[in-house]
Amino acid sequence: MTTHAAPGAEGPAGVPPFAVIPGAQVHQALYGREKQVTELVEAAYRLHADGESVNPPSYFLRFPDRPSSRIIALPASIGGDLRVDGLKWISSFPQNVAAGIPRASAVLILNDHTTGYPFACLESSIISATRTAASAALAADHLSRTRRRPTRIGFFGTGLIARYIHGYLAGTGWAFEHIGVHDLSADSASGFRTYLEQSGASAAVTVHNSPEQLIRCSDLIVFATIAGTPHVHDVRWFDHHPLVLHISLRDLAPEALLTCANFVDDIDHCLKADTSPHLAEKLTGTRDFITGTLNDVITGQVPAPDDRTVVFSPFGLGVLDLAVGKYVYDAVTSSGELNVIPDFFHELRRYG
Repeated sequence: MTTHAAPGAEGPAGVPPFAVIPGAQVHQALYGREKQVTELVEAAYRLHADGESVNPPSYFLRFPDRPSSRIIALPASIGGDLRVDGLKWISSFPQNVAAGIPRASAVLILNDHTTGYPFACLESSIISATRTAASAALAADHLSRTRRRPTRIGFFGTGLIARYIHGYLAGTGWAFEHIGVHDLSADSASGFRTYLEQSGASAAVTVHNSPEQLIRCSDLIVFATIAGTPHVHDVRWFDHHPLVLHISLRDLAPEALLTCANFVDDIDHCLKADTSPHLAEKLTGTRDFITGTLNDVITGQVPAPDDRTVVFSPFGLGVLDLAVGKYVYDAVTSSGELNVIPDFFHELRRYG
């Protein structure tokens, strides 16, 4: 049973009330707020770069009988005005798609910074997609400021993340003359094309039959696949030096990355788990191929070159989920519609 609590209400002995925020409320809190959320993600990146965060490595739960599936734990803590701790617990089961349900599902737990008590559980597939899309839009903006601004975008992979990235690009002022689409599933590519046409985009939309066609016809490329190993090897496809948002992290062969200017969200986090940058490190024995971080670009320390292909490979930081999750929690609390679970914490006295 749920109830509604006044903002700031606390349980016994200073224990915060525990609330559950379902996906509908998460969606309502975030819908149409692309600019605000992108600014929030930028603030989280800055706090992380300034050392006002704790962001341990992600932990992967894998299954011998289901090698393509995994559940990932992302613990984190962020300071500044956000000041919250927590954990994202997100699963990726690619076989779900054939069953007609989304590949990923997730929850986010927020913990009180002072007492450590968890005070909210949020449906987090929307939060995860949102922070990923906001990060991508932020990167596209800053990485193109010292280059010619792209007018032709190509989506390699057409699932939920691609849809959110398109929405965040549109919501932060991007407009394209042409949109290309490629997916191993013809039905998925067709469905994404229909989505684009119904979204009000004025751009011409083309479904490309081959990866090469998509890449050569795009100056901004979004990789949003479920690839486990690199499948794009030919560096000649990138002779026009596009800007690449390598969101799915494992599409590009390490040899291809070595010809590019490479930016990441966090070097230590990105160069692990056999991502393409990690494979490039294994191949070369060095990290010298990393040009800089997104924060380096945001702060003007490292500009993106205009005479090379530029690749942004974000591993995805838990602090971003916390920032967006706390934003949602505050919005729902302010609305007076916070669903609190009465007496969720039962043993609140040490000796009965």
